[in-house]
Amino acid sequence: GRATVEGRLRLPAHTAAAVSARVADAGAEPDEDGSLLLSRTVTIEGRSRAHVGGRSVPVSLLGEVGEQVVAVHGQSDQLRLLRPAEQRASLDRFAGPEHEKLLVEFKELFARWRAVADDLDDRRRNARERHQEADLLRLGLDEITRVDPQQGEDEELRAEAQRLEHAEGLRTAAQLAYQAIGGGGEVEAEDVSTLLGTARRSLDAQSGVDAKLGEYAGRLEEAATLVADVAVELSGYLASLDADPARLQTIYERRATLRTLTRKYADDVDGVIAWAERAKERLSLLDTSDEALEEMQRELERLAGEVAGVAARLRAARREAAVRFSDLVTHELAGLAMPHARVEVVVSPRAAGGDVSLVVDGVESGVNADGADEVELRLLAHPGAPSLPLQRGASGGELSRVMLAIEVVFAGVGGPPTLVFDEVDSGVGGTAAVEIGKRLARLARNHQVLVVTHLPQVAAFADRHLVVAKDTGGAITTSGVRVVEEAERSRELARMLAGLPDSDLGIAHAEELLTVAQRERAG
Repeated sequence: GRATVEGRLRLPAHTAAAVSARVADAGAEPDEDGSLLLSRTVTIEGRSRAHVGGRSVPVSLLGEVGEQVVAVHGQSDQLRLLRPAEQRASLDRFAGPEHEKLLVEFKELFARWRAVADDLDDRRRNARERHQEADLLRLGLDEITRVDPQQGEDEELRAEAQRLEHAEGLRTAAQLAYQAIGGGGEVEAEDVSTLLGTARRSLDAQSGVDAKLGEYAGRLEEAATLVADVAVELSGYLASLDADPARLQTIYERRATLRTLTRKYADDVDGVIAWAERAKERLSLLDTSDEALEEMQRELERLAGEVAGVAARLRAARREAAVRFSDLVTHELAGLAMPHARVEVVVSPRAAGGDVSLVVDGVESGVNADGADEVELRLLAHPGAPSLPLQRGASGGELSRVMLAIEVVFAGVGGPPTLVFDEVDSGVGGTAAVEIGKRLARLARNHQVLVVTHLPQVAAFADRHLVVAKDTGGAITTSGVRVVEEAERSRELARMLAGLPDSDLGIAHAEELLTVAQRERAG
């Protein structure tokens, strides 16, 4: 036997990009309509398999996607907002778009500062190896500079050497051709130019009788011009072969010199020139002179000052947002039967430890890519009570209500699109339960909200009411979920109110609740 759970996610824009990127890393992809199909299968032996977009993936990926799209609030859950990093990220979202721009500016500045610090540290730590590498590069560059190879020079010299090595054969061939087409030789010999002239004149003489012969004569004249051009070029070629008898020796010596470079640095002269360019660039990076290090140290100190300045602005912005946030959450708590409780957001300098710390706003603070602050949500359960971290300051039922208040305040500023509240109304009744229902309905305007509740005052505010029922008939206990349609809702709420689904009074009360809820949902 095995159990399979399947779900289809339709994601809002602010989460879709991040989730799609993570899923793509795992080799899966969303459907054409942008939705994402998830499934998890567990066998009776306890083996578990996960699929995303039809592709088999590690089970842990479902957990990662789940954290981005669903926030679960329940007494036994490891609540997302109890993690310090999530508390800071949530406060940053709440602070607004200008604050988020400042945070992006800080991240870029921090990355530049650390890159310079790492580079400087590397230069100092590896100074000896850098000196040795730089010396070798300079030796190579000196040798190449002395030889001064030119682009394509080896190929040009090879071709020229081949011509000179076969100069005698080339001269004989060129001389014979030159003579044959009328470039001198014996006076009486009939060469190509003479024969062409004879043929042209002979045709010209009869062109008056037949125009076709005149056309042929014209073409022979073109041929004679072409032959004359070749004769001039052959004459120049013959002169060049005689230009410099010592040239071949010079070429041999130059090619031998170039070969010493191609043996060491690259396969051909163009490669040697490219090696020299790369060596110059690398030498500039290897510069470990005192002046270069001092210049880098000054740049590092300048960047550190900028990082500290922007970190101080971030801290001030977070503290200002923390006050606004605390007031809003505390106001929400008053309507959730916690009139004396107060939530505080404490923005404090991160403890200076490790390598990366700066004086920010007069206080030495540890700095990372998110700034120099620790953000902690704290609860004062009543006046005079100590200010404690959320998970220590609230009981299970209170913690769920605090989380509801926080989610209501965060609702307008992103976060997971689906919220699950499990027994958020524990230990609450009467008017406070109606207030919880109202707030959940308000959240549901922009989020998908799933609520597990035993309170009719909360259930009445739902757009859709589902009942989970156990069936113990037979050998195996099964659970079923059914939708309660409009006509049946009053009876179900009356059962929840008084345990009497057919009580006229209970049904009247239930219908009154539904009317209140309908007005609230309509806004």
